[in-house]
Amino acid sequence: MFVLIVGGGKIGSHLATLLLEEGHIIRVIDPRPDVLTKLHRELPAEMIHPGDGTDPARLEQSGIRKAHVLAAVTGDDDTNLVVTTLARFEYSVPRIIARVNNPRNAWLFTPEMGVDVALNQADLIAKMIAEEMSLGDMMTLLKLRKGEVEIVEEKIAETAAANGKAIKDIQWPEGCTLAAVIRKGEVITPRGDTVLHAYDEVLAVVRTAQREALAALLGRS
Repeated sequence: MFVLIVGGGKIGSHLATLLLEEGHIIRVIDPRPDVLTKLHRELPAEMIHPGDGTDPARLEQSGIRKAHVLAAVTGDDDTNLVVTTLARFEYSVPRIIARVNNPRNAWLFTPEMGVDVALNQADLIAKMIAEEMSLGDMMTLLKLRKGEVEIVEEKIAETAAANGKAIKDIQWPEGCTLAAVIRKGEVITPRGDTVLHAYDEVLAVVRTAQREALAALLGRS
């Protein structure tokens, strides 16, 4: 997959490194000499394109017409919106992801502005903190389908409603599927007659709307 990244700062460079390790074709655009110097220490030279990501000529020279995904991750929301608008309406890039720096600007990052996925760092961090405060020990390992579904991990508490019960006898939240039970380092395939015990670690796929209900079953009552 060909991925064009506009913004070579900490987020852009880390994203480029991760995608490169996965075998994707990467191009990074950034105008800042100090950032470019750092990028040259981390990435192959042919992947680094100095210039302004809002300049159509620079985008074309960097291969935007071949891009499957564009990620606008600069530290300036106005720049990111200009890039996403160009990518969608001038070059028809199939998938466009944008970084939101100021939460007050989040309402602008819509499909009408060319954005498929808007990543609002402040909002994500705030929600994660709120979840940890309200849901005890449950940890989100991965979010899927734009945050509608999560893979979570929870250690069963001694006072949990699920402690000592067989899986088939527990009324699980709608849309919840157990993926694995880890007990004393051993991975157990969950079956109907598997009895859950305190301190078992449960991996589950659950709809975000049902996350709290699952936490109530497995966590401290």
